[in-house]
Amino acid sequence: MSSRDDILASVRRNLPRLDRPLPDVPLLDDSPPASLLAAFKENLHRMGGVFLDPPAAGDPLAPVRAKIADAKIVCSTVPEVAGNRDVAAVSNPQDLADVDFAIVRAAFAVAETGSVLLSDMELRVNAVAYLAQHLIVLLDPADIVVNLHHAYRRPEFRNGHYAAFHSGPSATADIEGVLIHGAQGVRSLSVLPLARARTQSTGSSAGFSPLRMRSM
Repeated sequence: MSSRDDILASVRRNLPRLDRPLPDVPLLDDSPPASLLAAFKENLHRMGGVFLDPPAAGDPLAPVRAKIADAKIVCSTVPEVAGNRDVAAVSNPQDLADVDFAIVRAAFAVAETGSVLLSDMELRVNAVAYLAQHLIVLLDPADIVVNLHHAYRRPEFRNGHYAAFHSGPSATADIEGVLIHGAQGVRSLSVLPLARARTQSTGSSAGFSPLRMRSM
């Protein structure tokens, strides 16, 4: 037996033999907001994010159309919007450095903090959420949880390889006390409430048609 094996065996022999249940962690959701979407919107604004109010009628993707109208390169990982930079063809993360807009869907959001959670399942290439100039996030209002206590019980933290909360663009006020958003990463983060497409494989859903852009 090597010294390493001897040490590990000694540690195992001397482990405490205790049978104690884990503590019951409260969810702290006794007084949830009347509207999770409204609370999320308020806290997103507080963190420097932009909430895209959908039109009362017509094309629900109209706010996204307006955002990307003059963009040269759009990388989309959602079926609702077809960009002109295919994320599936990206072999190196740095190839996304020239993306003007990245459009992704949030796994879920947290009303308490105005945060959206993006995992490797949604991003495909994790760097797209940081190298793009601007980030547009589609969020199903049904996917908003009350607070972080609920958020950390979600399966994304167990099933995925990567997951990160995004709460608006980064900011700094170190220089002359001037607040600058987008100090690192994306310059802006916008969220559009939009229910998930009924048929993800076809990239379409009742009420709208996918946006398409010229390939570049």
